[in-house]
Order: sequence, then structure tokens, then C-alpha cells
Amino acid sequence: MAIKYYEDECLFKLDSPSSSYLIKIADQKYAGHVYYGRKLRGLDAAELLRIKEPPFTPSVNERDKLPFLDTFSYEYPTGGVGDFRESAIEIRDQEGYEALELFYDSYKIYDGKPGLTGLPAVFAEKDQCTTLELRLRDSNLGLTVTLFYSVFEEIDAIIRSVHVHNTSQKDIYLTKVLSACIDMDNKDFELVTLHGSWARERHIQESKVCHGFQGVSSNRGESSHQYHPFFALKEGGATQETGEVYGMHFVYSGNFIANVSLDQFESVRAVMGIHPDHFCWKLEAGETFQTPEVVLVYSSQGLGGMTRTYHDLYKNHLIRGQYKDKQRPVLINNWEATYFDFNSDKLISIAKEASELGIEMLVMDDGWFGNRYDDNRALGDWKVNEEKINKGLKSLVEEVNKLGMKFGIWFEPEMISPDSDLFREHPDWAIGIPGRTRGLCRNQYVLDLTRKEVLEHTYESVAGILRSANIEYVKWDMNRQLADLGSLGLPKDRQGELSHRYVLAVYELQERLLKEFPYLLLENCSGGGARFDPGMLYYSPQIWCSDDTDAIERLLIQEGTALIYPLSTIGAHVSDCPNHTVGRVTPFETRGYVALAGTFGYELDVTKIPEEDRKKIPEQIALYKKYNELIRTGDYYRIASYRTNHFYDCFQVVSKEKDEALVTYIQVLNRPNYHSRRIYLKGLDPNKNYKIEGEDRIYGGDTLMFAGLNLTKISGDFKGFLIHLTAV
Repeated sequence: MAIKYYEDECLFKLDSPSSSYLIKIADQKYAGHVYYGRKLRGLDAAELLRIKEPPFTPSVNERDKLPFLDTFSYEYPTGGVGDFRESAIEIRDQEGYEALELFYDSYKIYDGKPGLTGLPAVFAEKDQCTTLELRLRDSNLGLTVTLFYSVFEEIDAIIRSVHVHNTSQKDIYLTKVLSACIDMDNKDFELVTLHGSWARERHIQESKVCHGFQGVSSNRGESSHQYHPFFALKEGGATQETGEVYGMHFVYSGNFIANVSLDQFESVRAVMGIHPDHFCWKLEAGETFQTPEVVLVYSSQGLGGMTRTYHDLYKNHLIRGQYKDKQRPVLINNWEATYFDFNSDKLISIAKEASELGIEMLVMDDGWFGNRYDDNRALGDWKVNEEKINKGLKSLVEEVNKLGMKFGIWFEPEMISPDSDLFREHPDWAIGIPGRTRGLCRNQYVLDLTRKEVLEHTYESVAGILRSANIEYVKWDMNRQLADLGSLGLPKDRQGELSHRYVLAVYELQERLLKEFPYLLLENCSGGGARFDPGMLYYSPQIWCSDDTDAIERLLIQEGTALIYPLSTIGAHVSDCPNHTVGRVTPFETRGYVALAGTFGYELDVTKIPEEDRKKIPEQIALYKKYNELIRTGDYYRIASYRTNHFYDCFQVVSKEKDEALVTYIQVLNRPNYHSRRIYLKGLDPNKNYKIEGEDRIYGGDTLMFAGLNLTKISGDFKGFLIHLTAV
């Protein structure tokens, strides 16, 4: 069993294949974090908790309880009683007091992993996982806090969440309730985070952990373009393939905080959970609150080891539905082809040309409904615009289906335009504070989905369209942040629940949609990548990575995304040039190579592109069909990063059996008067021999990894090629 309790030592030992996690109950009441790292054989690490040295536990040293609380290595620290570091939970009682102290109460260990009602969650079969429930209690308040730890038998991941139960007869207000905390000694840690903005999401940043507080967060009502609900702590000197790395990733799509602090004793505290800003949850007598999950990953094989663990976990234990293990259809989206200027005839002309080239799905983007001739109006009026779709939606879909293509459609269900029939009829349905002018973004407001009538109307608006025709794909967009937080559906003392309840409502909508339309391929989107997170991945097997489709910009965006997400989840398309976001011109082949490291599709008017480019589309689709299973199921290795060397980008996918590999090489900038570039492949079997497609020579796996491979020199910028290897 992956989790055991040793009564004599008061010690819980959690073992994944290559890591151990130790929790000790100190002084018979404090849940202390002992160790997380490389797998241990025995229990002798229990002494690392430092409870036998000053300031000692309160039972030994009553005069210095506060110094003890401020130095103890906690599993779940509380606020208001003497630990002055970052807390994981804070409350306010009916009298206005804010102190909370949790002591050990009991535990339970069992096979399998529980799901979370109303929340996305990693799942596992009973024999794949073991779960510990560690119950803590504040008897003065009548509050029970249960810490959940689920450990996988074959994956180095631990899934954590927290369940809070008010067992008293009085209301308690949760003002902060995070999902995980880790206390440990500093190992010259560097903090790895993902940052960005619209059109440049998830760029990797590495910085030394310094005294004070560092981290990332979002209070925008979404996981955000700006920061990602993830960080990694890597020990000093760790690389892609060597050194210790600790990853934490939040399975949630709303406000979050991911904070790391270094204290006066060189101890690191890492916390993650729902952001306490704009959060206050009223917990009435007998009520419970469940936090979202945090995925902990430990790697002793550098960042690459962490990456492959997250990929395997998400591919097998988070993504659901019929497309979980399937190749996705090659689609063409009309957004960058037409924007709002299209009708049925234009869409059919694109579909006819696309079908002849081997493209398998037409996606009709924004502009097909209501009075939607630009992005200033009509959100919420989800009725077909029959001036544009002049034969009706069903007829359009049937014509596309006759061409042998599937049909997809764009929605932005969470939004409402001031210039819309829906807003004129229900102005109170938009989130806002009475008496205060709401702020606009893209000339739109956010629907208050926490109200049952609004949620039902929204669901029926989307479902009604899907019932009307053979629609097999939905792109679910969300193009602005939440602000002016107020809901007429919530009482005054529950307004602090709005942001979280909103995210729960989005999850409910998507869960219902998938139950009614189980064949649907759902692709989440939020102005590109503002809600690319594990929470959304639970409902959609792919997410639109960024509105920036430029191949060179995508190198940085997709590198950061692939640090923690499988390539099969990354929505990536070949678009037209000059690129609509940055104006850059890149070769059509290069755009294809970059898009292959994702779901693959097209974002252009196939009837207008140069004939030379058009002829390449069947070749690119053939490459997609040839390599997609390898890309979708194989192990990802980062060989070089354009982010750090400024000249080229290179990554590799290797089959689980190590009998096939695909290397993608993109030369961003050429250099004069240099030798050929040498790269060192990764993940191969050193005892196998490999043949590079198109060459007669045989290479040893050890040679390719340790001695390297000289690449054929290419002339020009923004050029690239693929290297396909098979074991012989």
C-alpha cells in the first residue's frame, strides 16, 4: 500500500514509485511536515522535524508557544494564533474573532481516490491510488478540517485537497482556505513560474528564491493570461534532466494564489489555493466547503522528469470523454479568414476547398447569431442570424456534412452585450454592484451564472442550438475578466462567495453539456489562453493555446505550455501571413511543424492563400496523420530553447517503448561562419540502434544522446525540419 501509518512513531509515510512524503503528529496534536523528496526505505527521517531542539513543543516549553508555532514545519498552518508566516486557512467567527488552531483528531486510509462534487478532479481506479484523510479539529470553534492526500502507485504525483466542516451551532466565515502547503529547508531553490499577457501567454520565468514573498496569482475571475496557477521549485543547479524539482499545479479555473516565502531560518513555505481577495464563504452550522485540488509532483530527474509526470497524469487521469485517447479531426476555423464578414455561401466555399485538401471539420466562429456584425453587440442573443446563415443552420451543417466534413461552432455563453435583446430584457442579469456603473471590456458584461434562472437560460441557449443540427464541436470562449463583483442573487453576507460560485457554475454548465452531448469535442478558450488550466482540461481534452498564431511567437508560448501540459491538449493552427498579430512572415512549412506539436488545424481562408501554400496542406495533414499517435502518447523532451539561446528551438517526442522518436528543429535566426549545429537527443534506449528516415546510416542510441548529432545546415531565418527515427 502506498500510504502507511506507523503508530509508535506517530508517522504517516506516503510512497509513490520514486518519492516519499512524511507527516508526523508532534506532541500528539500538531500535524508536521517531515520530508518530501527522493524515496526513502525507512522511517529514521522522522527526527528531521526538529521538535527536540529549541524552542521545543508547548508541552515541554509552555513559555514559548509562539516561537514554536512560528518555526514549526506545518502540514496546514492556520492564522491568528502565532504562526506569522503565510497561513493556509483563516476564519472569522460570529463575534468577529479570527483565531484558528487545528489539532490532530483522526485518520483514514483506503484504496482509490474520491471525486469532488461540482469540481474537476483527478480520477483513478481503486487499485491505482491510495488516499489518506488526515482529520484536524479546532474544538473551540467546532470546526473540522480534513486534509486529503491521494498517492498514485505508478506515477510520482500526490493529489491534495481540503474539506472543511462546521460542526458547531454558529456560523463561521472562511476568509481564506488554501488547498496545499509544503514547508521545507531551502535547497538554494529557484522559482519557476509562467507569466504573460494576451497573445504571449505562459512564458517561462526562473528566479532565485529570496527572503520575503514571491509567487503568482490572479484575482481576475479566471486563471488569467498574466499568471498561471503553477510553480516549480528547483534546487540550485537543476537542469532539464538532473536535480530535484517540486511542482505544484492548481486544478481550478478562477482566482488563485501560488506563493513561496523564505523566512529568517532559511525555511521555505509554498502554498497554493483560492485567492483570499474577494473571498469570504459563510459556513452555516452543519455546512461543508471543499477546496479544489493541487497536484504535487516530485522529480529527481530535473524539469523534464516533472514535465513527463504531469503529462502522464493528465493524459490518463484528468482528460475524459471519447477524444481522450483519439486523434482529433483536422479543422479549419473561419475567424482569421473572414472575421465577421461571412455568410453561408462563403463558409461553403471554404469547406469545399478544405475538404478537397483533406481537412476534416469546418468551425464557424464569432458572428453567426443575433445582430452580431462586430464585437460591440448581440452577445446573449443566441439565435441564428438568417441574413448571414440564409438557408438556416441545419441546412448549412448538412451541406458541410455532405462534403465529408464535421461541423463546429463558436459560443461565448458567459457574456452579455449592453446592445442585446437579452440585456434590454434582463439588465439585472449582469454581474454588478447596485448604484455603481459597471466597467466594460470588449463592450461586454459578464452574466451572473450564480443565479439559477441565468444559468438555466444560458444552458438552454447553447443546448438548443446543438439540438438543432449535427454539431460535433464547440469552441467555448470567454473574453473578459470579472469586476464590479455583485450579485442580486446572493444575500449581503454572501457576496464574497460570488467569484468561486461563478467558477462552479461554469463547471456545471460544461458538465451538463457533455452529459447531454457525449460525442461533443469541446475546446475551451478565453481570449486565447486566459483559462488554459487543469480545471478546464477536465471538461475539454484540448484548449486554445493563444490567439497569437505566429509560429515564432508560438515557440515560446508552446514551450511554457508543454512544461506541464500534454501536447495533445494544445490548440495549435497554421495561419496566414503576414501574421495577423505580429505581421511576421514565416514559411508555410515552419508554421506546419510548430502546429504539429498540438491539436493541428488551420486558421485562414483556404480559397485565397497562394497556390504554393495550398498544395502543401495535404502534405502537412499526411504528417499529422503519420506522427499524431507518437506526439499524443509519447514522452516529451526539451532539447534547446529559443528563450535562452535566441537562435533555435528544439524538442523531441519519444514513444514509451523507445522504438520511435520525432525531433522538431526550428532555426529562428541563422548565423554566419559557424560549424553545423550539434544537438544531443534524449530519452532513447542507449542499447538500441536507430535509423533516421531518409538516411541509410544507422546510429546507436548512446551515440545520439551522448556524442550528439550534427544537423544539416539550412539557409535563412524561421526555417525548420523534422527528424524521424525508428529503432532497427
